[in-house]
Amino acid sequence: MKTMKRLAATLVTAIISQAAFANECTVDVEAGDALSFNTTKIEIPASCANATINFKHTGRLPAAAMGHNWVLAKTADLQPIQNDGNVAGAAGGYLKADDPRVIAATAIIGGGESTSVTFATGGLNAGDAYSFFCTVMSHSVVMKGTFALKG
Repeated sequence: MKTMKRLAATLVTAIISQAAFANECTVDVEAGDALSFNTTKIEIPASCANATINFKHTGRLPAAAMGHNWVLAKTADLQPIQNDGNVAGAAGGYLKADDPRVIAATAIIGGGESTSVTFATGGLNAGDAYSFFCTVMSHSVVMKGTFALKG
C-alpha cells in the first residue's frame, strides 16, 4: 500500500511539474486600439523545445482599421522585414510571402480576436538579439520588444 501511495505521489508531482514547465513555454501577449503591446520583453526558458505566443487584441476596432500581428525575427532583420511588409501591404498580410527571416508570425487580428503561434526554439541562440513586433502599416516603429531565451 505504501508503494502505491508513493507511486501515486510521484506521478502527481511529475504531472504538476510538466504543467508548470509547459506554462513557462507559453506567453500571453495583448495589444489594443493603441499602438502598443502589453509587454516589451519576453523571456522563454532555453529548456523549452517549443514556445507558444497567445496573442489577443483587446481593442474594439476591426483589423482593417487597427489590426495587429505578432512577428519574431532577429533584431537586425526587423526593419528589412518591415520594409518588405509595407510593399506586401494589406493584401499580403504586411509580410513578404515565405520570408525566411521571419521566425514566427501570427495572422493579423482586430478587436476582440485572438490567435496563437507555436514555434521551435532549437534554432535560436541565447546570445543573439531577437525582437518581436507588429508589421501592420509600420506599427513596428513603436510596437516592438525584445525576445530572449533565458538560461
